[in-house]
Amino acid sequence: MENLIMTDRISILKNKMLSEPRYASIEQAKIITDTYKANEEKPRIIQRALSLKAALKQMEIHAEPEELIVGNRTAGVRYGVVFPESGSTWVNREFETLPTRPQDRFEVRQEDITYFREVIGPYWKGKSLEDVLRERYGKEIDHIAKVVKINQKDHAQGHICPNCKEWLRKGPAGIKQEADDRLRIAGGQQREFFESVSIVMSGTIYFMQRYQKLLLDMAQGEADEGRRCSMEEVARICKKLSEQPPETFHEAVQSLWFLFVVLHMESNASSFSPGRMDEFLWEYFDRDIMEGRLNEQGALEIIECLWLKFNEIVYMRNANSAKFFAGFPIGFNIAIGGQDAEGNDFVNDLSFLLLKAQEHLGLPQPNLSVRLHEHTGDALLKQAVKVVSMGSGMPQFFNDKAVIPSMEELGVASKDARDYAIVGCVELTTQGNNLGWSDAAMFNLNKALELTLTGGKCLLTGEQLAPNYGDLTTYETFEELETVFQRYLDEYMDLMVKACEEVEKAHIDLLPSPFLSSVIDECMKKGMDVTAGGARYNFSGIQMIQVANLADSLAAIKLLVFDKHKVEAGELLEALRDDFEGKEVLRTMLLNKVPKYGNDVDWVDQLGAKWAEYFKKRLSRYTNYRGGKYHTGMYTVSAHVPMGENVGASPDGRHARQPLADGGMSPVYGRDITGPTAVLKSVSKLDKNLTTNGGLLNMKFLPEFFRTEQGINKFALFLRAFVDLEIPHIQFNVVRKEDLIAAKKNPEQYRSLTIRVAGYTAYFTELADELQNEIIARTSYADI
Repeated sequence: MENLIMTDRISILKNKMLSEPRYASIEQAKIITDTYKANEEKPRIIQRALSLKAALKQMEIHAEPEELIVGNRTAGVRYGVVFPESGSTWVNREFETLPTRPQDRFEVRQEDITYFREVIGPYWKGKSLEDVLRERYGKEIDHIAKVVKINQKDHAQGHICPNCKEWLRKGPAGIKQEADDRLRIAGGQQREFFESVSIVMSGTIYFMQRYQKLLLDMAQGEADEGRRCSMEEVARICKKLSEQPPETFHEAVQSLWFLFVVLHMESNASSFSPGRMDEFLWEYFDRDIMEGRLNEQGALEIIECLWLKFNEIVYMRNANSAKFFAGFPIGFNIAIGGQDAEGNDFVNDLSFLLLKAQEHLGLPQPNLSVRLHEHTGDALLKQAVKVVSMGSGMPQFFNDKAVIPSMEELGVASKDARDYAIVGCVELTTQGNNLGWSDAAMFNLNKALELTLTGGKCLLTGEQLAPNYGDLTTYETFEELETVFQRYLDEYMDLMVKACEEVEKAHIDLLPSPFLSSVIDECMKKGMDVTAGGARYNFSGIQMIQVANLADSLAAIKLLVFDKHKVEAGELLEALRDDFEGKEVLRTMLLNKVPKYGNDVDWVDQLGAKWAEYFKKRLSRYTNYRGGKYHTGMYTVSAHVPMGENVGASPDGRHARQPLADGGMSPVYGRDITGPTAVLKSVSKLDKNLTTNGGLLNMKFLPEFFRTEQGINKFALFLRAFVDLEIPHIQFNVVRKEDLIAAKKNPEQYRSLTIRVAGYTAYFTELADELQNEIIARTSYADI
């Protein structure tokens, strides 16, 4: 595959995409509003289905003459969609500031603002998910917001891996037929469910046929014979897919993309992920190769056209959420490699072609993941390392040796666990049968520790956030401090779960998702929407933020205050209140005289592991509103920056409002001073069962390390050590600090520079100042 090239077609399409301006769009919001006004007496699931069908029939569509894969949810590229069913109040509040806000900007049109304010906004006031939740439970969510960030409050459900195999096997016509057959014998809510599925599938069929007509119209005016034939072929495929399942590789890839376009149009959410593409597309690829319809270069061009489409969809968040999910992490996660159903090594030519596409394009999407295990072959491993060395931040690596048994312990069947995929950033999932709700909430362990030290007061505002059970000066032993810390964890976990239940109830009431439900196993059998518990697995995932800072802070308190008595409790508490002003000697002691997490110092690492394990064990007592389990993850997206802004000075020597550790399992940047192998050993002390909702280890290496075959081989061995240590995840930035500083100063010259943030890749120059600074400050390794 070394001779495979990126064709002129792909270069042209990539340049077109990158040059397009990014706008906020109200087109679908208009259609949704008109549909609801005309159908106010109907059940919500029917209203949702009719509004999606109307959008599929009415939205402006566009195709480029060079495209082999067509379809988008807007006519423009990377448009931010205003979606009133889930959230409109924040849009009304922030519309004018979208072009100038610090993170994830969008251009706006004045006529859109006017129409939104006069027509769309007034209709949805008090009716959207955002407003209903605010009315039902807003005060309670605000009450815990300094410690717990509750998510999913202003958008429909994402973070899910649909059953792509079944979609390809049936197509929209086949699913519509199944829904119609079940509708004839159904009653009550089941009848409404099957009617809604039939409605959205008829809309999808029409949507595909619209692209056929568009392409044939374009072809008529095309002078270039090669482009004309190409457009006519894609038009044929669109028409066929509206009536029949795909048979060829090109048809299967186009069908797959239509699936994800419609999912985004229905939900306007992030992290719908294809899963194991080298597995479910293999039969189409292999048959085409064997029968001579396709060669590897042709297949690669189709894949790279799909890769470009993955980069054409972004999700527009409110300004606060954009801080937590910075850089448009839309989360089309694709997993390659791993194991088959019998536990044997799984890899094929398609695995290498998917890597080649990432090598050629180096774009933020899709979020490419490689599954490793003890028997992964050198060919896949070393090719993946070579792609990593090119600096796009991908692929990231997942460890079957850690992931599969931890999923089985959670209650996932062995067959499903072996076939796991990833959604979004690093969230683990089964394929096609799971509403994992992996983005339910983020719990700031360090804010809880702050309350433990201050008697429940916020260091930043002085506000009494929680009951006073004592402060650092009143605890006679370290164990007494830990008892109070545990008490705060317990109380905030109880409040968090109640808030999560209210969010789930609101999703069931307001945002049923019939199209999504049709591609999630058991929903069709039960006649039940996925939001109501129709899936086989119904998990809820909570992120623990951030164990590294927690371990370092607890270590400083234990060693200097309680064990060696080198620092008075009152002196440390006063320093924290003053953000170490005039206390630089004390701060230096905290930074340099106490071992830190990430350096294989067992007692420090165990402090973090202890509380992560406690959190996970206690969380497992709860059952979510859909009857499923809560479980834990350790990843931040970009939340370590805004969550750090919410925490005062901490005993690890960190200044107030500074970022927390990146990643989720990563050490605090600059404190991992004994090398990358020590980092792996520290992280391995966090039990693999702590991260069934996903864990994230971020590392940064200098490009020079990969310039020789010896460097590639050493890095491959490093990854085999990662597998042996049963760490669930690892990812790498390969970049020079100097290049990042230059990109910050001259963003126009580095427009295409991508960087790994935390489980996803983004354009560095599109990140806010604080996040850019945090990435620049991360430790870089020149060797292993």
